[in-house]
Amino acid sequence: MSTLPDIDGYKSVAFSQATITELMIPSYSNFGGKIHGGILLSLMDKVAYVCAAKHAGNYCVTASIDTVDFLQPVEVGELVSLMASVNYVGNTSLVVGIRVISENIKNHSVKHTNTSYFTMVAKDEFNKPAKVPGLVLENREQVRRFIEARRRKEIKQSYMKEVEQIQMPDNYEHCIAMLQGERCLVAG
Repeated sequence: MSTLPDIDGYKSVAFSQATITELMIPSYSNFGGKIHGGILLSLMDKVAYVCAAKHAGNYCVTASIDTVDFLQPVEVGELVSLMASVNYVGNTSLVVGIRVISENIKNHSVKHTNTSYFTMVAKDEFNKPAKVPGLVLENREQVRRFIEARRRKEIKQSYMKEVEQIQMPDNYEHCIAMLQGERCLVAG
């Protein structure tokens, strides 16, 4: 638990940490016998909400998800634990870091299946963005996570500006030339 009391207008990381553990059942599997990525995404969204809403003291919505890389497959019969904590807060938004592990209960092996970052926005009773409490950082790990989340936010903003600049050339012949060496056929 937190070593510092909550300061007015601020909450510790530990205050809102959340873990969800669920047994992976056959109806969650795909044709290959592995757990659907969508099932895992749904569970990640759920634990992100729990963590964000507890910190914010308000309803929260998912604004974006930064990378979901499935590092290891999850098998039917394994226990999946999703551990969430607030890594960063802005004025009305929070970044929730989620670590997902899967445990084989027969042989007790544990594997890290993915880490993801959900940006959540707090909403008030009128569905308007609501100010969130600040974050009390109590150790080097929490400071590192806060700074990394802020840096990811800066990189994402820069990336979005670059994406806005992407435009298809007006010259159709130039477009066709740009496709040289690509694995596509232009049929028309």
